[in-house]
Amino acid sequence: MSGIGRNVIPDSRHFSKHLPNTPQVLRLLRRRQSAHIFSDKETMFQVARAILEKGEYTGTIRGYERYGLFFSQPIGFRLDPSGSRIPLFYGEVKIDANDRYHPIPRTRPSEG
Repeated sequence: MSGIGRNVIPDSRHFSKHLPNTPQVLRLLRRRQSAHIFSDKETMFQVARAILEKGEYTGTIRGYERYGLFFSQPIGFRLDPSGSRIPLFYGEVKIDANDRYHPIPRTRPSEG
């Protein structure tokens, strides 16, 4: 089965962690952690919509049901504290126990 066959609602509390130049991203970098960032807010919503419609279920990992989809063009980048950028082609949607979701750009599907 492709896509998510039930109603889920966006969990906007996590969006800022994955958008360029937000305080949440800057905090990760100050802590010497990498940030997985969408190109922009519009791309984030397009990726989420595509995954909701045709994403593949990848399992329940660390308490979240996960769906993902590979894209032919970069949807964002991984930013390291050193400033290096790696383009990201995989999008994932995490769904919590209350059917709230948020999208994440990644290099590949999450693993247990």
